[in-house]
Amino acid sequence: MAYEGILFGMGNPLLDISAVVDHQFLEKYDIKLNNAILAEEKHLAMYEEMTTKYNVEYIAGGATQNSIRVAQWMLQIPGATSYIGGIGKDQFGEEMKKNSKLAGVNVHYQEDESTPTGTCAVCIVSGERSLVANLSAANCYKSEHLKRPENWALVEKAKYFYIAGFFLPISPDSVQLVVDHAVANNRVFSVNLSSPVICEFYKEVLDRFLPYADFVFGNETEARTFSRVNAWETDQVDEIALKISQWPKASGTRKRITIITQGLDPVIVAEDGKVKKFPVIKLPKEKLIDTNGAGDAFVGGFLSQLVQEKPIEDCVKAGCYASNVIIQRSGCSVPEKPDFR
Repeated sequence: MAYEGILFGMGNPLLDISAVVDHQFLEKYDIKLNNAILAEEKHLAMYEEMTTKYNVEYIAGGATQNSIRVAQWMLQIPGATSYIGGIGKDQFGEEMKKNSKLAGVNVHYQEDESTPTGTCAVCIVSGERSLVANLSAANCYKSEHLKRPENWALVEKAKYFYIAGFFLPISPDSVQLVVDHAVANNRVFSVNLSSPVICEFYKEVLDRFLPYADFVFGNETEARTFSRVNAWETDQVDEIALKISQWPKASGTRKRITIITQGLDPVIVAEDGKVKKFPVIKLPKEKLIDTNGAGDAFVGGFLSQLVQEKPIEDCVKAGCYASNVIIQRSGCSVPEKPDFR
């Protein structure tokens, strides 16, 4: 099977500014742990404060890009993955390009002359993380860039597509082009609920693209928010996963599978009216460095097996393996080679 360009991702490339902070810092900027939000006016000073007050690390990030990089690492096949998104023509953008090329991902960024590369503050307290994203250039992505022959060629080559929910409101035109292509050519499209914010405040755009999804990823908080917003009157995650899997579908070629992670609790997979649960790898508390990128890594591991047409059990196992590796490291970074069996 030819793997070159088999997996295509599109999202918001962000440079993670990661630091261990304290509770006062969270309170000062009204940040809750285990959350992912978009920066407002009140958050803008925090980026500077983090870099001056704390020991920060810069890591190429953004939800979709993290997943694609992890899938690429798991596959160990040069150029198996490609990725598109918007960055600025600046030092952070150059850092991002260098990072992605080293990871073996075929990136085609839209480079914005007038807007800086997006950043994401990763605030870590006792291994738990909170994300505050300032999208900047990522927010400026236009479908004209996707339509260019050299970029659209990546779409045509791919058999699997992954877009995190964060990107859906940024360039719905671009997403529509990809999902239409996926349906017309019997390709596999996966999406992520991404954040309670997306489920609640961008419901319209999520509702628009969910019918195209063959695989829906999320965590338990996002699933419960999705349930509440849709007035399902249940917070039982397995019930919610089933309901999402039974959501109307744009194409009838394959049934939808919903995968919900729950931190230390088992991964829930809803498929064909049934729910299966898969245990996660237990990790001693002292080995936990930070949870940033754990969900993204799970998706990356899962997709790395999916593109090889492995059974769902193997996909989940690879997802659990990848997220277990990530939480023992700072940010969404990986060792040189995986030892997944």
